[in-house]
Amino acid sequence: MEIIKTDIPGVLIIEPTVYGDARGYFFESFNEREFRDKSGFKVHFVQDNESRSTYGVVRGLHFQRPPHAQSKLVRVVEGEVLDVAVDIRPNSATFGKYVAVRLSAESHRQFFIPKGFAHGFSVLSEVAVFQYKCDDFYHKESEGAIAWNDPELAIDWQLPAEAIILSEKDSRNQPLSEYKATLRRNNTEAKEESDTEIFLSII
Repeated sequence: MEIIKTDIPGVLIIEPTVYGDARGYFFESFNEREFRDKSGFKVHFVQDNESRSTYGVVRGLHFQRPPHAQSKLVRVVEGEVLDVAVDIRPNSATFGKYVAVRLSAESHRQFFIPKGFAHGFSVLSEVAVFQYKCDDFYHKESEGAIAWNDPELAIDWQLPAEAIILSEKDSRNQPLSEYKATLRRNNTEAKEESDTEIFLSII
């Protein structure tokens, strides 16, 4: 396994060691101990998901809020996608920045996305089968999403506009500016609550 660092610390591209011969190939798609030793991340995945999508489909940009935020390890087992991770961590120096990487069944590349990122992908092949591991369970009340076409992010999904296919839900995702406003409101409310607790403890 080779770990390739990206422009955002913690977001990693993983190239497994593939053993091939006349019969086909074999590789370890995940080894928790080796991943921990080489990446520095201690993760324990609890849920595996799979989706099948056709050319032009864009899914995302999805996330789960704390305490149910998820780290993900994603890969493609058929076809090719452009996979995108957007930093939405409130105090991050790279907030609003993203990493995009092509993943395909042919390359066997994987993409590790730590907690605190919104995730999405576009399908560049006729069909793509996409698999990902999560280190926390799906929690409906904690789910959120950023608009795939947010002008502040300006992500190039490498698809012509007329080919893009969205779910009704993803077509209504919030812009990054609205997400930032929510963070500011939450921080203000948390500070006010903390100040009240201090005041009451004094009196």
